[in-house]
Amino acid sequence: METATVEAPKTGTDQLKTTKQHFEILDGLRGIAAIVVVIFHFLEIVYTDYSKNFAGHGFLAVDFFFCLSGFVIAYAYDDRIEKMGTGKFFRARLIRLHPLVVLGSVLGLLSFLFDPFAAAAPAYSAGKIALIFLMSILVIPFPVMEDRFFNLFGMNAPAWSLFWEYVANIVYGIILWRLDKRILLGLAVVAAACLAYAGHSAGNVMGGWGKDTFWHGAARISFSFLAGMLVYRYHFIIKNKLGFTGLTVLLLAALLMPWFKLNWLAEVLVVVFYFPLLIALGAGSRLSPRMEGICNFSGKISYPLYMTHYAVMFAFLHYYQQNKPDMATISWIVICGLIVLMAFAYLVMVFYDTPVRKYFSDKWK
Repeated sequence: METATVEAPKTGTDQLKTTKQHFEILDGLRGIAAIVVVIFHFLEIVYTDYSKNFAGHGFLAVDFFFCLSGFVIAYAYDDRIEKMGTGKFFRARLIRLHPLVVLGSVLGLLSFLFDPFAAAAPAYSAGKIALIFLMSILVIPFPVMEDRFFNLFGMNAPAWSLFWEYVANIVYGIILWRLDKRILLGLAVVAAACLAYAGHSAGNVMGGWGKDTFWHGAARISFSFLAGMLVYRYHFIIKNKLGFTGLTVLLLAALLMPWFKLNWLAEVLVVVFYFPLLIALGAGSRLSPRMEGICNFSGKISYPLYMTHYAVMFAFLHYYQQNKPDMATISWIVICGLIVLMAFAYLVMVFYDTPVRKYFSDKWK
């Protein structure tokens, strides 16, 4: 395949810098990854041995998110952040990300207080619950809930990746956008080595969500965000005819792959080589008209789904521990739960996230 842009006759550089096209397929792939994350979180409660979980590598979706974020941020801001200023850049990112951080925390608090299958709330004082909730709202890691496996954010576990996303955005706004691509490449090589070390020491690259593997999250965001930036900076856009369906299959091949003897190495290779390649393919592929609606829906619900779904996970954990349902029941719970959570994410997008972001964007324009 040749490295090219989506539309001729412009060159790769001209296309990327002048038209600011929207990469619908990449949006759609983000939605597919978010769906796999939900399935993974359901099933990791059932299968504590991840090798028996068919979605046992679903957590790699977060690394795909990080890589996609690096590409999108560089694409959207590299050529205008100097003019707009870092302050406006940070404001734009805050408006984009934080409304769902707040809602996810609120839903997590409600789930914690009113879980029908557990009585966790009485074990904590009102002051401690308020402090945990405040830390979640402010995206400040506070891993103090032993009964929630010392997640960095006990009220909404997936917020750990948003913490690192904020860190990456801050570093980008201060320095990364200024650096030559060769320097970024050198930093990415160092980050890849750190990721490999983290993966080897833990046996996987799953870390970053809890206090014991906090710095593994730094390795994951450092490499993948830089890799995404490098896909843009080197204009590594591969023209192809795979489309949304073909690229979905390729993404699922990584997220649903089996476990291997050298599992950590397989995961590192996927993150370091395969995901940047998928971003390059996704940016260079054409979206067929019949897939536009599916791709658009998938992309729009991706972030709301990711940030709101965990409110039900601890309730499901407590239900599972109490009732020990059979696999047929679990299958129905996962399928129906996924459908309900996707519908809820769509409603959140329509009635909360989009209006709130529009309000603050208009207010601060």
